[in-house]
Amino acid sequence: MTWLFSIHLAVTWMLVGLIWVVQILVYPQFRRVAPTEFRDYHFAHCFRIGLIVGPLLFVEAATAAWLLYAGRQSLPFISSTVMIPLIWLTTALFQAPIHTRLGRGFDAPLIRRLILTNWIRTLAWTARGILVSLTLL
Repeated sequence: MTWLFSIHLAVTWMLVGLIWVVQILVYPQFRRVAPTEFRDYHFAHCFRIGLIVGPLLFVEAATAAWLLYAGRQSLPFISSTVMIPLIWLTTALFQAPIHTRLGRGFDAPLIRRLILTNWIRTLAWTARGILVSLTLL
């Protein structure tokens, strides 16, 4: 199971790194896109980020479930797996509806709300990375 845990750890940290790039670089750059170009820019962002995030989310959840099933029951690991539905829930409740509305066009207050609410995912994934890493101790 060491290989499975290694995959899980690597994918988790890939997602941690990705969410920080999105939080610090990508979402703030939305404000710099011309309103006339925003719809196309935003659509391209959503499509391309989905190609990266989708498979990683699947591997993260599948390896977490497999590791739990295989008996990995340490408190840090179980706590880290609880963060997965939290991250998905905040995505469904906050980021997805905001992205749907931004798909209609530039909206500075919505971009601000996207950046602010995305801190939940950023901090949750960072906590996940730390908790998964603690299971190595």
